[in-house]
Amino acid sequence: MSNNHQEAYKELIKRSREVHLIGSCASVLHWDEQTNMPPAGSEYRAEQSAYLAGLAHSKAVDPKIGELLDVLEKSPYMNDEYSDEAVNTREIRHEYDKEVKIPQELVEEITRVTTISQAVWIEARKENDFKKFLPHLEKVIKLNLQVAEHLGYKKEPYDALLDNYEPGATTESTGKVFDGFRSELVDLVKAIGESSKKPNMAIIEQNYPVDRQKLFGQSASAAIGYSFQAGRLDISAHPFTTGLGPKDTRITTRYNPNHLGQAFFGTMHESGHGIYDQGLDEAHHGTPRGDSVSLGIHESQSRMWENLVGRGKAFWKHFFPRAQQMFPENLSNVSLDDFYFAINDVRPSLIRVEADEVTYNLHILLRFEMERSFLRGEVAAKDIPEAWNEKFKSYFGITPPTDADGCMQDIHWPAGYIGYFPTYTLGNLYAAQFFAKAKDDIRYLEDQFAVGNFSELFQWLRSNIHVHGKKYRAEKLVEVVTGKPLSHKPAMDYLRQKFGELYDLK
Repeated sequence: MSNNHQEAYKELIKRSREVHLIGSCASVLHWDEQTNMPPAGSEYRAEQSAYLAGLAHSKAVDPKIGELLDVLEKSPYMNDEYSDEAVNTREIRHEYDKEVKIPQELVEEITRVTTISQAVWIEARKENDFKKFLPHLEKVIKLNLQVAEHLGYKKEPYDALLDNYEPGATTESTGKVFDGFRSELVDLVKAIGESSKKPNMAIIEQNYPVDRQKLFGQSASAAIGYSFQAGRLDISAHPFTTGLGPKDTRITTRYNPNHLGQAFFGTMHESGHGIYDQGLDEAHHGTPRGDSVSLGIHESQSRMWENLVGRGKAFWKHFFPRAQQMFPENLSNVSLDDFYFAINDVRPSLIRVEADEVTYNLHILLRFEMERSFLRGEVAAKDIPEAWNEKFKSYFGITPPTDADGCMQDIHWPAGYIGYFPTYTLGNLYAAQFFAKAKDDIRYLEDQFAVGNFSELFQWLRSNIHVHGKKYRAEKLVEVVTGKPLSHKPAMDYLRQKFGELYDLK
């Protein structure tokens, strides 16, 4: 390897880490904005965030990076496509080619608009006032369309935006995976709905003191492997995870004093994200090799710990006696089987983040279709509530009573994250396929959960997924880990077996 190539690579990594450092500072501001910032601070926070976004963008599109990439792409480093040097060069090139197409003014404007939009959304959702939020949503959609036009796309604007969250994915390829999943999922939802067997939801829908909910959620989070030495748990309007550095990953949740499951499973979900971030290779921090693969793979980690582990019978064989100790007035006379059935209730519901495992994906498919519709200009922003309610009625058989429980429930649109939603269902599919492989590889895995041992799954995920960073794209990672391409079959097999038993389906 020539000294010229070595120096070029060293300089490229230095610049990558500098851009990442600025991004981590912006993440601190975002975390504070969502957890501690007073409402009146949003306008100046927008200026602070816009400044950092512009600074990061200016450094990310420096022509010197393009020159360094040109040198390295012709170097012996590229002979092994999965070497650290080749992976970092490939992924920095992918981002660089996108970033140089977007004007810095647009980057700053998006950050400014979405910071204010999120603050307005919080108030508008509380007041169920879509008209208050509408002008901000219109700006967000317009700016995302501008980004798509700058990036370019083959078939529709959604392709350009989806790639920001799931690199390499297209609307068409994602739609095909979803289509196969949808028909089988709808049949299962129908069969469950027709079952005469129903859980007693009063078990979890009663007063559960928030202070004890917090302690219980934290104990479960720590038990599965989330490190509170390198993280913390706070409250926000919408649960999220943000990595501020190699030893600082923060998660949030929200509490409902009249429902045990909402905060608990929200905490488990975000803990899964946090565990992934805490498991990335610190030696590669600030480079693609030390970054997560995609949001779909990130969601596979959160959904696995939340659902395949956290809503599993084995998990509660260990944790239910502890829940009874924590909430004796609620659970002392409840059986494990009845509790397990209640936390796995399947029925049409209004709120995505509180939906059951089976109907959850219908929430995502609805949003996927809505986003494509308004980006194509088929639905105007002002008509989103009506279009949402019509589609929701066709999917779930119920109509949201308010926009707060309908099209305004998620933070993604006010935050500008158009194209993000499909990664949740992709995450469910990845999770099921990974978990099936983990059960093949680890003998008596669920028996370990029953005695409170989650370390072998934790280490399996560390070794097979977390440590690789962006070494493999999502599609390739699934094949490397499981030996098979992504399929909806493992997810459907899991759902049919679990809910077939619960609802006595033939």
